[in-house]
Amino acid sequence: MSQQNDDLSECLKEGNLNYVVADNFYGIINASKHNTTKLQGLDSPCRWQQQGRFDCVIFLQKNESRQQTLWKEWPQVKINGSFLLYIPKKLTDMKVTIFALGGKNCSDPTASCKCGNFSTKTVCKDKTGFDENVCMNQVYNDKYMINMTTPDTFCVNCDNPVKKPDETIQLNTTFVSDEGEVDSSKAVKLMAGMGDLISKMNGTSAELSAGKGIEGVIVRKTNPKELDEVSFAYMDPKDKLKIVEDAKTLETFSRSISVSKEAFEKVISSNITIPYAAVLRFLNMTRDEKNSTILADEVVAIEMGAEIKNLTEKIGISFKNVILDKQFPNCGSWNGEGSKPNWTLEGCETIVEGQTIKCRCSHLTFFAVLLTPINETISSSDLKTLTMITQVGCGASVFFLGIILFMYFLIRKTKASTATQILIHLIGALFLLNFTFLVNHSVADLKSPVGCEVMAAVMHYSMLATFSWFAAQGFHLCLQLYSGGNITITRYVLKVAVFTWALPGIAVIVLGSLRKYGEQIIYTDNPENNVAMCWITDNNVHYIVNIGYYSLVFIFTFITVIITTSWLFCLKRTKSASPQENRSGTSIVVILGLCCQLGVTWGFAFFAYGSFRVAATYIFTILNSFQGFFLFIYYFKTTRVGPGGAAAKGGSGSTNSSVSTLKSGLESVVNPYVAFEKGKGM
Repeated sequence: MSQQNDDLSECLKEGNLNYVVADNFYGIINASKHNTTKLQGLDSPCRWQQQGRFDCVIFLQKNESRQQTLWKEWPQVKINGSFLLYIPKKLTDMKVTIFALGGKNCSDPTASCKCGNFSTKTVCKDKTGFDENVCMNQVYNDKYMINMTTPDTFCVNCDNPVKKPDETIQLNTTFVSDEGEVDSSKAVKLMAGMGDLISKMNGTSAELSAGKGIEGVIVRKTNPKELDEVSFAYMDPKDKLKIVEDAKTLETFSRSISVSKEAFEKVISSNITIPYAAVLRFLNMTRDEKNSTILADEVVAIEMGAEIKNLTEKIGISFKNVILDKQFPNCGSWNGEGSKPNWTLEGCETIVEGQTIKCRCSHLTFFAVLLTPINETISSSDLKTLTMITQVGCGASVFFLGIILFMYFLIRKTKASTATQILIHLIGALFLLNFTFLVNHSVADLKSPVGCEVMAAVMHYSMLATFSWFAAQGFHLCLQLYSGGNITITRYVLKVAVFTWALPGIAVIVLGSLRKYGEQIIYTDNPENNVAMCWITDNNVHYIVNIGYYSLVFIFTFITVIITTSWLFCLKRTKSASPQENRSGTSIVVILGLCCQLGVTWGFAFFAYGSFRVAATYIFTILNSFQGFFLFIYYFKTTRVGPGGAAAKGGSGSTNSSVSTLKSGLESVVNPYVAFEKGKGM
């Protein structure tokens, strides 16, 4: 078959002259291979005055029900009152001279021989669109029809741009689970086995059916030398896929997939003997870990038997008449790795034009349009501003937190108090959190899955450790209030440190073993401005572990702030000493420092919803990205040596947190909470 197609291509070249004979078989006599073969001009009604060289004699089967595999490449004939010759579209763009013979004894002037001669490019020069009325009952719906028996040979376009596959291949495998979902891991195996179906095909295309929710088409190129773009389309998710050869007609469909010529060329360069393209549509495929919303639950997969990437002529996927309903679309792809999809925006461009979504992707794999609710996206301008604030704030925090650590470990000359040691642990966790956040985006841009997982795990650990030290600060303040500043627990700081640093580590190890870390996308109203970062890939895990844990910490620390602040004002009212310097400035610093130490400012995340979402996000970003700077001011104010400093007032030379700072000049004041407890016990 392949050799015959090659011989046919050699005959039907630009400028060639060929005889076409209607007979009972398909065959070719190539004059270049049979030099003695020569047909003289015929002295008959078919007189062509042609003597001398010709290129080929092409024999065509008159019975159109046989040899269907040759329909795509070969001309066809039909003799039933009229002599109809069908030629493929490519010949209408080439100047090939054809002498057609139909009947018997055409060399006999008295015989009834049907004949004609024409140039393919000339006879069909006024090509019009597909004539459905004339071609409705024609068997060959992919050819141009030429009537050889009319006085003036004319050409009719019967090349229907919308074609059904030549045959149907049923895939006898169960892909749908009991829950009605298409198993994504089985879908991957199905696509990997597309190459095995080529040998089972009789024609050049086949419809693939694998049960409910799975439909597709596979097209093979019988002549690797003649490659072109192939497009598939359908009207709705329940419609079967069709092959569409006309760009204008393709625009009339609501869904379309186009595989570029360059993709086929790359397949040929990968030593694939018969290039093919298989396109399958999966409805209701297994959801990813994020439980992402997919447009119409449609996942499109493209397979060509070779790894295709970095295409300049990109794969085109279009969805029309889409009602987004306050959702932002993003074209995503999945490389088939893992038991569940892991969608990424890498390699795909999203173009939104009214109700039309166009995906332009440079590789082959599984594709889908991911829909993000409007309350989970942010405007491009806001993201740019917030990113700038975060970079500046985190950079400043890393710098000033580094100064605190430098002062503590290298300049400090006295033994640090318990409160100061706990504060330094918090500062260490915040330093790590701010630093990992600064470098996170750069690591994500490396597109290293392992590197991104490690980056996400380290940043998540530092965040959970920061939350834990917020709670440890609150616990220490409450314990000081209760004990009157006299904590007698053996190795108190060591025990707190081991528990506080170890607890987040356990959570991170568990999540890491479950592969919950990876690339996460920050969506904007313009898909081109989406930003990638390394973080938790499962939203449920994020809400349970991060939001849930911080909610418990926030409740505890917020109550601690209320208790400590009330004690501050109680101390002011009960102090009976002589007039003293104004301590309002110190009190404000203490309260602000207390909020930073206990992480109360992180609570603005709870208000980042609805109409307050943007405002709360800005406040949250500013306060927490500059948290390290605020802690530096607090640390410096409460530990500096000199008038107004803690050392000058209490002589300790180091901070003892907000409570100790307040207490440094008020040693004679009785702790009202302790007094209350003693009163109850009497």
